[in-house]
Amino acid sequence: METEDGDTAPACVMTFNANDPSGAGGLTADISAIISAGAHALAVVTGAYVRDTAEIFDHISFDEEAVTEQARTALEDMPVSAIKVGFVGNPENISAIAEIASDYADVPLIAYMPNLSWWNEEAIDNYLDAFRELLLPQTTVLVGNHSSLWRWLLPDWAGDKSPSARDVAKAAAEFGVPYTLVTGIPLPDQFIDNVLATPQAVLYSEKFERFEAVFAGAGDTLTAAVTALLANGHNLQAATSEALAYLDHSLDAGFHPGMGHIVPDRMFWAQTDDTPIEDDDDGDEASSANTVPALPSFDLPPNGTKH
Repeated sequence: METEDGDTAPACVMTFNANDPSGAGGLTADISAIISAGAHALAVVTGAYVRDTAEIFDHISFDEEAVTEQARTALEDMPVSAIKVGFVGNPENISAIAEIASDYADVPLIAYMPNLSWWNEEAIDNYLDAFRELLLPQTTVLVGNHSSLWRWLLPDWAGDKSPSARDVAKAAAEFGVPYTLVTGIPLPDQFIDNVLATPQAVLYSEKFERFEAVFAGAGDTLTAAVTALLANGHNLQAATSEALAYLDHSLDAGFHPGMGHIVPDRMFWAQTDDTPIEDDDDGDEASSANTVPALPSFDLPPNGTKH
């Protein structure tokens, strides 16, 4: 998008998520990651966590009218290139977001399903049922930890081995999701795998050594980065690769602001070091050398409803 004076404006990304007063995840993670990926964040507050860096104690939901008014007012003013959906608090908000997304069916929608084990069982079941029936049919990419997606989408899994990323993608595809990014798949020797898959194939995978520390907010960080990179025109494989690298750097630079878990430093790239930067041509060459190699173009379907 170009402004009236010819300058190129950053792509706009709308994110629906809860406020996290600890700064570990939620809208704080989304905004930081979206900015880091070079996009402009349109943050819609769906509620607020009551939490610290160690655990979530409660959640206070906004009603669906408040969520709808926030989103539609911004959408009527600014063109949105991608939509990210995190934890939105209740089935009514899921329904409202699904209705909004259906009006912008050409915009890719990336949905993140967090671990909800802190919540009561009835609330979890109602939330997951609504998400599965109303939002998954409009989701372009579903992101989640292997254990969370397994328990949600394959509750009756009876295999001798844990389901693969393709097994999870097959289950998601039954509700209309074309692509699934499964994170945190356990591997031998303290490694984890992160796999972008369809029911037919693995499209991209990257292994990382498991951190000994426990982090809060990693899933929101990754999903927001993927969404912003897609908004900026990256193909899905390249966006996944760059977002995983960004998350890895954020975790590596993570810090301990409180007495609980470590928080990713999503602005690690903005930190200065003691070495002055010389103004010469070598910087451009170094930057180019560190750029993720171009991957084959990949057609990304919109979030068109499949009801």
